[in-house]
Amino acid sequence: MIDLPRTPSFRLDGKRALVTGAGRGIGLAAAAALAEYGAHVTLCARSEPELSAAAEAIRASGGKADILVLDVTDTKAFATAIEVAEPFDIFLNNAGTNRPKHVADVTEEDYDAVLDLNLRAAYFAAQAVIKRLLAAGRPGSIINMSSQMGHVGGPKRSLYCASKWAMEGFTRSIAIDLASSGIRINTICPTFIETPLTAPFLADKSFSDYVLGKIKLGRLGQITDLMGPVVFLASDASSLMTGASLLVDGGWTAG
Repeated sequence: MIDLPRTPSFRLDGKRALVTGAGRGIGLAAAAALAEYGAHVTLCARSEPELSAAAEAIRASGGKADILVLDVTDTKAFATAIEVAEPFDIFLNNAGTNRPKHVADVTEEDYDAVLDLNLRAAYFAAQAVIKRLLAAGRPGSIINMSSQMGHVGGPKRSLYCASKWAMEGFTRSIAIDLASSGIRINTICPTFIETPLTAPFLADKSFSDYVLGKIKLGRLGQITDLMGPVVFLASDASSLMTGASLLVDGGWTAG
């Protein structure tokens, strides 16, 4: 009788997960996915009404959820909240923004708005979660929500690309720093996903035609397309992955 190997578990029972930008869109879908697979999820964002409604919906579906009302760009407040909380085994570093402009039109205020949230806040949010795990001597999985634009360029995307290329870089370096501690860190790199953030851009037919022309599978991404990758990277099924980028881009970067 052959002793067949068993697939590592995708279950997250007993794990604590933190998701930023969790009130809507990708963050909400990720929180729902993590809860569905057994994690106790803390949803973090600035808007208390959105978070409360999201957490209630997760609990109504049988999951475990609570909320943390914070602006992640307030790095000191975020670090303080994480320092006094029980360590999070899973962190989805998802909060982000974009201001598409031709390079000649980009202002310093645009630069600060995009880079402060997408890079500075993301870096120090990850650091806060990591420091708490290190202090507790616990392993964990950090998932940075990057983008296909962390691997290619795009028109009117100089700020966004700068932030996501930087995220790809710091993810790889942090992976090396943390490997011996059992803390993994990876990125998910979606193509254009239909969310409230992308809706104004995709309403422009010339832009949506351009996007669909680049996505080899011929369709826009849906938030459900990211739920499986989030669970995979959070779980033991990806236990040999760190410093990696999981491209969910419909073939955009294939060529």
